[in-house]
Amino acid sequence: MTDKKILILGIGNLILRDEGLGVHAVRELEKRDLPSHVEVIDGGTFLMDLLRVIQEAERIIVIDALKGGGEPGTIYRVFPDDLMAETERTLSLHQVGLLEVLGMVRQLGGDPQVVIIGVEPKEISWGMELTPEVEAKLPKVIETVLEELQGL
Repeated sequence: MTDKKILILGIGNLILRDEGLGVHAVRELEKRDLPSHVEVIDGGTFLMDLLRVIQEAERIIVIDALKGGGEPGTIYRVFPDDLMAETERTLSLHQVGLLEVLGMVRQLGGDPQVVIIGVEPKEISWGMELTPEVEAKLPKVIETVLEELQGL
């Protein structure tokens, strides 16, 4: 690993079941002993509040629920350009906010390398628990994020 600032950003709405995947994931990652140059943040649903933090990062791993058309619990690894290419179909439930914030960061002179680890949700409805299909994938999501860190 390098000493470049790496941000792990979990986004989602904790009270909408599988939509809160990113929040659940960062809560698990916060329990890990990660290098000092890695910052883990619960980004919630309003990414504009994190513009400065995102701007300062050199590399960002985003964890989110993604609608890619697969079976519930399917894990995706995509890049912002992949989301931009899918203008006809919404992949990320926070696609617009994430892409807008990244666009602003670039306009301000930043150019972080971004990868998005997402999981196909089963249910987006009131409730704080993940569905069993998505919850079963949480350890694999954590493992995937840790592998991304090692690859950096």
